[in-house]
Amino acid sequence: MFVTDSSLNQTNKPEKKRFVILISGLGSNMQQIAQLANDFSSRVSIQAVVSNKASAAGLDWAAERGIETAVVDHRLFSDREKFDQALARVVVKFEPDYVLLAGFMRILTPGFVNQFKGRLINIHPSLLPAFPGLHTHARAIEAGVQRHGCSVHFVTDELDHGPVIAQAALEVSTTETPEQLAQRVLVLEHQLYPEVVQWLSRDQVTLDDNGKVTLHGVSYRHIGTSE
Repeated sequence: MFVTDSSLNQTNKPEKKRFVILISGLGSNMQQIAQLANDFSSRVSIQAVVSNKASAAGLDWAAERGIETAVVDHRLFSDREKFDQALARVVVKFEPDYVLLAGFMRILTPGFVNQFKGRLINIHPSLLPAFPGLHTHARAIEAGVQRHGCSVHFVTDELDHGPVIAQAALEVSTTETPEQLAQRVLVLEHQLYPEVVQWLSRDQVTLDDNGKVTLHGVSYRHIGTSE
């Protein structure tokens, strides 16, 4: 935790890490992460929020708070590669240390993933490697698992299979619906993703060439209910 003093001035603020966040809708996780930048001691700087949809409500939320926004409409491109190339050109302009996927509903091409290798982060609503892809909550209930949750991970070419940084879990009720489970998991997402972003901003997360994640000065990688 960063210790502050009332005598500190602008020159004493910690060096900030630059983040670009990609969204496709409301961006509730984006909103939670953006709140971090308001703290004096925070090392988080949100450079831009970028969406593939001009109608994404999260863009208005960000713009109202002075965060720069941009749109790269995937419908204007003939294939995924051309879209990802255009998206990468926009993202690069903001010189991010990390690119965060926060409800960005596009499967990224290997070219984009490799361009930001080791700097591209996603949150997925399951305890990976369980239930990659869509409809995770319904699948978890159908499978009868006792525990479910979310994972923050590095993005690789293989969908939802990148190295996991941290997870949050809860116990699954035998009576709840996928919609109810989704809302409960979302609460965990809003806790976990900002926590991981704090670690990234403080250089507490490293990824080696073998895909091993190491946390420095962090005593836990899992939050949620105990068994």
